[in-house]
Amino acid sequence: MDVVIPAFNEEESLATFLPELREALGELVSREVLGSWRIIVVDDGSDDATQSVARVHGADVVRLRRNKGKSLALNVGLGVTNADLVLLMDADGQDDPSEIQNLLGRLDEGADLVTGRRQIRSDRFVKKHTSRLYNFSARKVLGLEGKDFNSGFKLMKGSVARVLDPYGEVHRYLQALASDLGYLSVEVNVNHRNRFAGSSKFGISRFWRGFVDLLSIWFMTKYRFRPMHLAAKIAVPTIAVGTILLIWMLVEWFGGNGVGSRPALLLGFFAVVTGLNLLFIGLLSELLVRSTRRLELVERHELRVVESSTIEIPTA
Repeated sequence: MDVVIPAFNEEESLATFLPELREALGELVSREVLGSWRIIVVDDGSDDATQSVARVHGADVVRLRRNKGKSLALNVGLGVTNADLVLLMDADGQDDPSEIQNLLGRLDEGADLVTGRRQIRSDRFVKKHTSRLYNFSARKVLGLEGKDFNSGFKLMKGSVARVLDPYGEVHRYLQALASDLGYLSVEVNVNHRNRFAGSSKFGISRFWRGFVDLLSIWFMTKYRFRPMHLAAKIAVPTIAVGTILLIWMLVEWFGGNGVGSRPALLLGFFAVVTGLNLLFIGLLSELLVRSTRRLELVERHELRVVESSTIEIPTA
């Protein structure tokens, strides 16, 4: 199992957390619950001793030259692992290593990705309540079961880790990405602790960035292969409203009333034009998606032909 830990200026927390984590992993190995393990710390452009502290405590270190954010750090970490199991943990010590066995148990029951749900959070009042709002929005928008999408404590099979592609602020939606690919994602209650040292590296801007990425994930999981459906859902009602307004204005004009300065005329015209533009955008998006998928199918077909041509058939 590989443990991937993104870290930005966490020298004090890692100095305490890594020995505790190593001890917990060693105990799991001694009880034959776990095989071999490796800790990978992704130093996200830290300007303190994060890198040296991680190496002192036996972790492999991948260093980014500049701070790029948690999602990219996780992307890099997932890219260097080839283990059968991958565990994600935060560097601040709030994730309890003694809960790893609980996550392993749910994985043994058939899940592909297990998230440690922080049932009782040891965070500030504002952070806890904004997180509740965020989780509620994610459940409603994505249509997924879950209460703690943003938990950084996740265990997944290697097959899942190798197909995830975190970017932007998408580390909050790994469950959604995995579910969209057909993997079973579940949550299990875990203990959540106070930060070992220092302060959170996330500012208030993370909230609006998270909601923007929520819309992106919603589109990618719901309409990635059928963008015309989304365009039509918006365009058809818009065109209908605009058409009704224009018909009304036409009736008024035939009745001898002036309509040139009526706001309804301009609004109706604007609604129809906007709706038609949305339909054209949807159509172009649909053509782009179909063309891309066709190229993928052609590449797969050519690959199968090449592979089949290398099969040696014994002759009598």
